[in-house]
Amino acid sequence: MVKLNKIYTRTGDDGTTGLVDGSRCPKHSARIAAIGTVDEANSSIGHAIAAITDETHRAALTRVQNDLFDLGADLATPAEDGDFAPSEMVLRVVLSQAEWIEQQIDALNENLEPLTSFVLPGGSEAAARVHVARAVTRNAERAVTAMATETPVNPAASAYINRLSDLLFVLARVLNDNGASDVKWVPGANR
Repeated sequence: MVKLNKIYTRTGDDGTTGLVDGSRCPKHSARIAAIGTVDEANSSIGHAIAAITDETHRAALTRVQNDLFDLGADLATPAEDGDFAPSEMVLRVVLSQAEWIEQQIDALNENLEPLTSFVLPGGSEAAARVHVARAVTRNAERAVTAMATETPVNPAASAYINRLSDLLFVLARVLNDNGASDVKWVPGANR
């Protein structure tokens, strides 16, 4: 359980931050960039939730937000030996979390007409906010893959962040009247 009595510690004044195992790393490292961008994605999802009225979608995204905290903890826990097994002391994203996202995508996609064009990120306010969260999530995925070039990353964590942007894309279409209000891209329309 997390207990925060004091928000500032002054331990990061030297440009480093503490990891779960007690080690420290530079705040500009690929690991901290990945953790920070996952936090941005989480915040973007929270902003999207504020515009969504359907309780099922709100609950699903709140579950995702919780999973993103798990992902942040996973990324903040070094595993130099490549051991990504969760334990009582080590929180890791597990494959079932990514599989849950796949199930959500499949369920949401059932009532959508297949795309015949790319869609512009917009439509309703809720859909537009979900599109922003999708774009931020893609950025988080790039940060996680950049981290993986320097240190091992849990494969389940990589799968999770990759699937999440797909879920957000499909949800944005659902929030646009099941795709009926999607704004279609017209290639070369303004030439």
